[in-house]
Amino acid sequence: MAKNNRTLMQGLIIGIFFGFFLQKGGVTKYDVIVGQLRLIDFTVIKIILTAIVVSMLGISYFYPKDMLPVKTKAGSIKNATIGGLLFGVGFGLLGYCPGTIAGAIGNGYIDAVTGGLIGIVLGTMIYAMIYGKLKEKGVLTQDKYSEYSLFHHMKGSPFKVTIPFGAIIVAVLFIMEMGGL
Repeated sequence: MAKNNRTLMQGLIIGIFFGFFLQKGGVTKYDVIVGQLRLIDFTVIKIILTAIVVSMLGISYFYPKDMLPVKTKAGSIKNATIGGLLFGVGFGLLGYCPGTIAGAIGNGYIDAVTGGLIGIVLGTMIYAMIYGKLKEKGVLTQDKYSEYSLFHHMKGSPFKVTIPFGAIIVAVLFIMEMGGL
């Protein structure tokens, strides 16, 4: 029970920081999200790319030392494509993703509660009700790509891949910033 409480406290603390940084970064605002989707405001992609670099380097350090498990989930490229398309449409219509909805609710934005939170709850309920049928009809599948992450396949230090890849992302971020994007 103590481990569960510790895990909950860690989640709460991380969630508070996550929400704070989303809010400070401006991505809890509808206009910023829609601006990204319309390719006129690149705040969201800058935050996402920065998070990719930080998490990639963190995993590269902690995973080989067995200090951080890298867990994968069952799925497939087909499932990810269908889910991504549905998510993208919802993201564009509402102007929030699940993380930014939480931050927007914290900001007191009514649309995040009425459209976002209620929509997520109803969408989750509908998915739970039709999950068995989707699986039965073969809409939801698994493939070999979902069994491992790239970290499971790397020989030697993951930094040999993540540092060059991270450097490319940082260069892209720099170019975006210098270009006024």
